[in-house]
Amino acid sequence: MENREPLKPFLLAFPGPLRDRLVAAVLSGAKVSTSGLLAEYEVEKEELPPVGERSALIDSDGREVAVVELTEVRVLPLGSVDERHARDEGEGHTSVAEWRAAHEAFWHGEEMREALGDPLFTVDDGTMIVAERFRVVERLV
Repeated sequence: MENREPLKPFLLAFPGPLRDRLVAAVLSGAKVSTSGLLAEYEVEKEELPPVGERSALIDSDGREVAVVELTEVRVLPLGSVDERHARDEGEGHTSVAEWRAAHEAFWHGEEMREALGDPLFTVDDGTMIVAERFRVVERLV
């Protein structure tokens, strides 16, 4: 690997089995999109990433495993997520309803509620999400 400037981390889920599955899906090419809550950016006082930004995909052990480049960033209501986005997340969901149920379970989980500082946080059709598309530009492992 050549020397390069440090990259911002590209984190999927929290460290553990889910992150491991998502990272594997990215590396296999099955996962080319992801969804986050706009509220996460607001809590962290972080700007949305620009199209073209390159980041280091991080595994559960904190290792950089790939460089990904954002190809699209959209902010939209949860109720507007379409089948293409749900399918391109590479988690095997066969419908938007199935995708949404899995994401609601994650977003309503203890770790996410703690990260948001709201033990009662819930989503609905109007909850704004950040839908990102990306491509792997370099594998590091």
